[in-house]
Amino acid sequence: MSGERVDRATHHVRVAAPAGVVYAVLADTAKLPLYFSPSVHVERLEFNGEGERLRMWSLMDGQLKSWTSWRHLDPVERRIVFRQELPPPPLGSMAGVLSIRGNGPHDTELQLQYGYTVTDDLPDDAAWVERVAGLISRTQLADLKSFAERWTRLDELVLSFEDSMRIKGPAELVYDFLYRAGDWPQLVPHVTRVGLTEDAPGVQRMTMETRTENGSHTTESVRICFPHAGRIIYKHIATPALLAAHTGEWSVVPDERGVTVTAKQSVVLREENITAVLGQGADLAHARRHVRAALGRNCLALLTLTKQHAESAVPML
Repeated sequence: MSGERVDRATHHVRVAAPAGVVYAVLADTAKLPLYFSPSVHVERLEFNGEGERLRMWSLMDGQLKSWTSWRHLDPVERRIVFRQELPPPPLGSMAGVLSIRGNGPHDTELQLQYGYTVTDDLPDDAAWVERVAGLISRTQLADLKSFAERWTRLDELVLSFEDSMRIKGPAELVYDFLYRAGDWPQLVPHVTRVGLTEDAPGVQRMTMETRTENGSHTTESVRICFPHAGRIIYKHIATPALLAAHTGEWSVVPDERGVTVTAKQSVVLREENITAVLGQGADLAHARRHVRAALGRNCLALLTLTKQHAESAVPML
């Protein structure tokens, strides 16, 4: 808007990886929450081959903020231009560009430039935006460097899988069981404690303690609930020692005979902790099998209890 003060910032990072790898990590929309710790969830709303419109949820100073953003992808020049639509308050506008320059086969420089305005230009809001935007930018660049520099093993470190179950019960009861995670300690044997708050409708913060073969683990997660779509998206913001990142989605799809519940999960393994957790001689392949089995076992246990809850409440032919 004319007359508004535009604040600008620039950040740089050197990455020991090919420029094409750095660009690919940034351009992979679906994996942004897996690679970048502040990012919780991203949904692509539009795509025309060069540009994409995204709905994004991210943690900003401990608060979950949501906005839509346009990104123009240029794989030839290795540039990504972005502009937020209706940015979260107190931001009035936010736009910028990510520029990637290769200095050698395994030496890349990434530059992030952005400009923003603050609604009403209040000093406290301006100071908050400057601090948080800078912190998030530095965190994301550090995350990018960490993942991209393991590019030769990234396919082995990332693991995605899903489990499904048919339930002859109403979708509302199935979804309700998954939504009411605060009740799980009384219903789910491997869950010993849950602390759950819902500061805004459909946005949950959850701390959960589970019992595993390796002892008790405490995780913290953010859950974004879409009851009309039958979906619950989540991201762990505190993970067990073996996981660097963990995201997932519960989806409840009804039909004339019941529902299909699908649990999708994606993780990034913390390679440096494999031996400490699984013992001498354990490698990435061992860790992948262990994580798939452990998370799948807990997921199927929860799905089985969901099935019992829904089918015992209202029988369906």
